[in-house]
Amino acid sequence: MSTSAPLSSTERTRIRRLPERAASDRSALYEILDAGRICHLGVVVDGSPRVIPTGYGRDGDTLYLHGSTGATSLRTTEDVCVTVTHLDALVLARSLFHHSINYRSALIFGRPRPVTDLEEKLTGLRALVEQLTPGRWNVARRPTRKELAATSVLALSLEEASVKTRQGQPNDDEEDYALDVWAGLVPAVQSFGPPVPDPKLRPGIAYV
Repeated sequence: MSTSAPLSSTERTRIRRLPERAASDRSALYEILDAGRICHLGVVVDGSPRVIPTGYGRDGDTLYLHGSTGATSLRTTEDVCVTVTHLDALVLARSLFHHSINYRSALIFGRPRPVTDLEEKLTGLRALVEQLTPGRWNVARRPTRKELAATSVLALSLEEASVKTRQGQPNDDEEDYALDVWAGLVPAVQSFGPPVPDPKLRPGIAYV
């Protein structure tokens, strides 16, 4: 599907509060998903809601999730909701009421499909590995048939999704601009530290 194609418009994806923060093109969805590593999977298990943080990977218009074949959350036959959120900044206003955050968020709704085809299963797992640890799929050992049999992979279409963001400075009430209170943004930046080698790593093997 083209990145310029509009996002779906359903009752579940319609932004009711502050609709001006909604994005309408599919490229915004892809950018948010591709920039993330962890999503939250919302499911109902035995009548009780569960929200599970997990890794994911995108291949085209399909989101792949994985876990143990024994995980009840991955055996759902009902609709799920997957969310990905990036915190970009704390927004400090002159009044507490107008404190906020700058963020980018995506919600995907749908009924996941268990992946049984071996080739697609490997495609999904590659998307997951490359999302979390770019470049590792061609470096580490591939999964064995036994490992594949113990791994459940779900495919979720990106057909029904919404995007909402907030950017910019605080929006204070006009009279509050006279207050002697600092206001502005505190940017949030995620970074990784230097690699820490496994004590059992053989000498001479460089980090890739």
